[in-house]
Amino acid sequence: MATDTFLASFGMVGLRIIDSYGLNSRRFASSLEMSPQAVANNNTRLSTDLVDAGFMHAMTLIADPAFGLRAAECWHPSDLQALGYAWLSSGSLSTALGRLQRYISIVAGRATLDCAYSEEGVRITYDSGRGNTPLGYAMADFGLSLIVGMCRTNLRGPLPLCSVHLKRPSPSDRLPYERFFHCEVIFEAENDRFVLPRKVLDRQLPTANAEFVQFFDDILVSELTRLSGSDLVMRCRRFLLENLSSGESSEDRLAEAMAMSRRTLQRKLVERGVSYRILLDRLRHDLAKRHLISRSTSLTEIAFLLGFSEQSAFARAFKRWQGISPSDFRVRQASQ
Repeated sequence: MATDTFLASFGMVGLRIIDSYGLNSRRFASSLEMSPQAVANNNTRLSTDLVDAGFMHAMTLIADPAFGLRAAECWHPSDLQALGYAWLSSGSLSTALGRLQRYISIVAGRATLDCAYSEEGVRITYDSGRGNTPLGYAMADFGLSLIVGMCRTNLRGPLPLCSVHLKRPSPSDRLPYERFFHCEVIFEAENDRFVLPRKVLDRQLPTANAEFVQFFDDILVSELTRLSGSDLVMRCRRFLLENLSSGESSEDRLAEAMAMSRRTLQRKLVERGVSYRILLDRLRHDLAKRHLISRSTSLTEIAFLLGFSEQSAFARAFKRWQGISPSDFRVRQASQ
C-alpha cells in the first residue's frame, strides 16, 4: 500500500547519483528547498512530491537518460534503515524479496513491488506509481536497478536474470541497459519487471543472520503499523479493501469510517492528488491483475471480490484499465 511520504535518508541514493555525474548534490538539494541535513536524518519523512520534483530536475540536468541505473552502485543499507539491514540479514533472496514487497512503502512511498512465483522462478514487478510517463520511466530505472543491486550485494556476485521488461520507449542507445542487466532488455512492455531463476532464490546467503533479521523485522512491523494508522490514503485503501466484496463501499461510508464529512474527505484526498474514484479504481485494478495472474479464481469470482455487480461490468472496467479484456490478459500472462 502506498503512502504520501518517503524515508528522507533514502534520498541519499539520489544525491549520490547527482554527485556521480559531477554535479553538486548540496546545490541540487537546495534548489528543491531540501536540507541535506534533513535527508541524512534517520527520523525524517518527506513528501513524495519532493521525489517527483527531484527526478524531474535531474532529468533536465543529466544528459544520460539511463541515469537511474546508477542507483545500484549508490545505495547503502543505512539509506533504507531497518529495511536495508533486514535485507542483508535475510536467509535467502526469496525471503529478502518477500520482505521488500511487504515493507517497500516505508522507504519508497507510493512505490509497490509484486513478486509472482512460477516454475521458472520469480517475476518481480515494480510500480513507481507515476504511470506511463517520462517520470515513471526514470523512476522504474532507479527502482529496478536498486533491487538488482541489492540482490547482487546479498549474493556477493553475479545475478543471472532470465529477462527484463521495461515500459519506457526503446532508447536510441540500448547498451547501458544491456550492460547493467547482463541480458536482453525488452522495451515498451506492459510493466516494469525482471525474472530471477528459481536456482538462486533459495540459496543460503552469506550475510544471513536469523537473530538480526528478527530484530529488524520487529522495527519494520512497528513502523508499518504507525504509517498505516497515520496515512489517510493508506487507511482509505485498507477500508476499501476490507469492504470491496460486500458491495457496500461508497464515498459516504468511507468518509464516515475516516471520521470526517464527505466534503472534508474529498478536500484532503485532493490535497494528496487522488480521489475516492481514483483510489477505488487503482485498488480494483491492482487486485484484478493479481487474481488474473494467479489463475486460481474465475472471472465471475474476481468480479464479485472486486465489488462489481456482474462480470460484464468488471470486463468493461478492466478493458479501460489495461486496453484488453480480463481473459486476454490472463492468456497473455500465461504465455510470458
